[in-house]
Amino acid sequence: MSDAPGRDALPAGGQVDPAAEAKAEEVLREHDTSSRFRTDLGWWGWLVGAISVVFTLYHLYAALERPFNNWMHGSLHLAGATSLIFLLYPASRRLLDRPATGVLWKDTLLGRGRGVPWYDALLAAAGVYCNLYIFVEYERLTGNAVQILGYSDLDHVVAVAGILLVLEATRRCVGLPIVIIATLAMVYAIFGNHSPLFPHRGMSVENFATSTFLSTGQGVFGTPIQVSSNFIFLFLFFAVVLLRTNIGQFFNDLAFRAAGRFTGGPAKAAIAASGLQGMVSGSSVANTVASGSFTIPIMKKAGFKPHVAAATEATASTGGQMMPPIMGAAAFIMAQNVPDVEYNDLIVIAVIPALLYFLGAFLSIHFEAKRNHIKGLPIDELPSLRSLITRADLLLPLAVIIGTLLSGMSPMRAALLGIATAFVLSFLRSSTRLGPRGMVELLVAGARTALPVIAACATAGIVAGTVTATGLGGQLGRGLVDIAGGSFLLVLVMVMVACIVLGMGLPTTANYVVTATVAAPILYNNFDVPLIAAHLFVFFFGILADITPPVCLAAYAGAGIANANPMAAGVSALRIAIAGFLIPYVFILQPALLLEGSWQELVIALSTVIVGMVGVSSGLAGHLVVRGTLPERFLLVGGGLALIYPDLLVSMPGLAAMGLAVIMQIVRRGASRGPGAASDSSRGVSDGTDPADHGAARA
Repeated sequence: MSDAPGRDALPAGGQVDPAAEAKAEEVLREHDTSSRFRTDLGWWGWLVGAISVVFTLYHLYAALERPFNNWMHGSLHLAGATSLIFLLYPASRRLLDRPATGVLWKDTLLGRGRGVPWYDALLAAAGVYCNLYIFVEYERLTGNAVQILGYSDLDHVVAVAGILLVLEATRRCVGLPIVIIATLAMVYAIFGNHSPLFPHRGMSVENFATSTFLSTGQGVFGTPIQVSSNFIFLFLFFAVVLLRTNIGQFFNDLAFRAAGRFTGGPAKAAIAASGLQGMVSGSSVANTVASGSFTIPIMKKAGFKPHVAAATEATASTGGQMMPPIMGAAAFIMAQNVPDVEYNDLIVIAVIPALLYFLGAFLSIHFEAKRNHIKGLPIDELPSLRSLITRADLLLPLAVIIGTLLSGMSPMRAALLGIATAFVLSFLRSSTRLGPRGMVELLVAGARTALPVIAACATAGIVAGTVTATGLGGQLGRGLVDIAGGSFLLVLVMVMVACIVLGMGLPTTANYVVTATVAAPILYNNFDVPLIAAHLFVFFFGILADITPPVCLAAYAGAGIANANPMAAGVSALRIAIAGFLIPYVFILQPALLLEGSWQELVIALSTVIVGMVGVSSGLAGHLVVRGTLPERFLLVGGGLALIYPDLLVSMPGLAAMGLAVIMQIVRRGASRGPGAASDSSRGVSDGTDPADHGAARA
C-alpha cells in the first residue's frame, strides 16, 4: 500500500513548522490545564511508564472479560488515575519551570529539579490506598454489618482522604472551576440547614464522606465514573490510536480537497477538518491548538483577519464536541441519564442539531469571505485526489465504530473493534507502522490522555450526588420558575445563561454532568419538555461556554496561535457560531428536529431553520447579494430570527422581511453596474470573487 502522504503543495498535509509546533505547545500549556504535566521525569519515567502501560492494558482486558463489578472496576480505574496524576502533574505550574538549586537535600525537600517530589509520591501512594481500600473491603462495605453497626473510624478517614485526594488531583489536571463548584456543593450539603437560600436539614461530615466515597452508584463512584471506566477510556484510547495512524492528517487533507478551492475555502476546510477531529479529541481547547497550529496560518494567508481565523478554528473545534457518535465522550453519560433513549438511538437523534451547527458556521464564513473578497486556494496547492484515494482506508476505523453502533452493538464492543481496526491498519504502511517502542508509547499516551477526564468525572460525581441527596435541583427549578413568572421562554434564557456560566472552564464530560444535574431538571420537571431535548439543550450551551466571552478558552487558545486580540476572537466566534445559540431553542420548541414527530413536521422545521440561518448569518456578516446597508442587515437578521422560530404565523412575516432585503440588494446591485461592469466581471472571475461584490464595493 502506498505511503504517499498527500501533502503536495499544501502544508495542510499534517506537517507543522517546528517553530509553529513549539508555539502551539506553549499556547496549549497556557490555556489548557491538562497539558501542564512533567516531561523531565528522570528514572521516575520508567515507573510512570510502567503504571501507564498496565493501566491501559487492564482497561482493554476488562472490556473483554468484565472480571469485576462496576464499583470494584471503578475503584481500580480511579486508583490508577490518581496515582498517575500526582506523579505527572505538579502542585503548581510554576514548579514546572523551577530549576534545581544544586544542593541535593534542598532539592529533595523542595521538590525541585528532575523527577517527582517526595510529597507527590506520597500523595500518589495515598490515592492508590484509598481506592484499593474499597476494592479489598468490598464485601464488608456492601454487607449487612455496615448497615447495622455503621462505618468504622478507618472508613471515615479513608472516605474523607479519598474525597480530598480526588479534588486535589482534579485541581492539578483539570483546573479550579470544577473544584470550586464541587467545594460549594460539599459546603451546601454539610451546612445546608444554615443556608438562607434553598435550605435543607444538613449532613454530618462523616455521613457526607461515606455516602460520597464509600457508596456504590452515587458520589465519586456514581454514573460519571462508571461510564468513564467502561466506555470513555476506550474511546479516548481509540482517539490516540487514530492519531498514531495519521487519520487526523487525512481529515485535514480530505476537507481541504473538498472545500479549499471555493470562496473562503481554507476556513471552510478548517471547519470540516476540525469538526471531525474535535469529535474524537474530547477537548475544545486542545483541538483548537492542535488543528489551529496548521489551519490558522493558512486562513490568515488566504486573507482572513487573525481574530477571524482564530474564531473559526475555535468554533469548529467546539462544535466537534457536539458531533455524534462520540460527542466529546458526554454521549455515554447522556445515554445513562435518559433511560428511554439507548446510546445507539441518541447518536442518530443528535445528528441534525450538530449538522445545523456546522452549517451555520459554514454560512457565517461564506458571507464573511464574500464581503472581504477572499478566494479559495488554487487546485494545484490542494492535496491530490490520488493521494486521498491511496489513504482512503484510514476512514475505516471510524466507519467501523459508526457501523457497529448503528447495528445495535454496545459502545464498548464498538470501541474495541475500532481500536483493533486502526491498529491493524497501522501495519499496512511504513509511515504509520508501530514498532515495539511505538506500541509502548501508544499505551502510555492512552493512559495520560484519559487522566483529566477521569478526574473530572469523579469530581462531577460529587456535585451530582450532592444535588440529588439534598433535593437542590427541585428547589432551583421552582425558584427559577417563580423568578420568571412562569414564562417558558424566559426560563429557557435563564437556563441558557446558567449553563454557560457553569460550563466556563470545564471539560466536556464534567460540563455536561454538572449542567444535566443542575439545569436540565428545571425544564423537564416544570414544563412539558422531552427528556432528551432538555439534556441536549443544557449540553449545547455548556459546550458553547468555550467560545462565549468573557471566559472563552477555545477562542483565547486560537488567538494565541493567530497572534490576535483574544476578546476580538471571542466576539467573532460568538458571531460565527450564532446558529449554535439558536438551534437549542428550536428543538425545544419543535421536537421534530430530534425526530419526535412526523416527517412533514421535520421537513418544514428544517426548511424554515436553514433559510432563517442564511438570513441571520448574512445579516451579521454584512453581505448576502452585495454588501448590506444597515436597514438591509436589520431586515435579514430580524427576518432570519422570525423564520427560525417554529411557528408559521411568526415565520411568514420573517420570510417577507428577508425577501424585501434581498430585493433591495438586487436593485442596488443593478444600479451600481455602470459602463465598466464587463471589465469588473472579468476581474471577478479571475480572482475567485463574485463580480457583483466589486460593484458593491465601488458603491
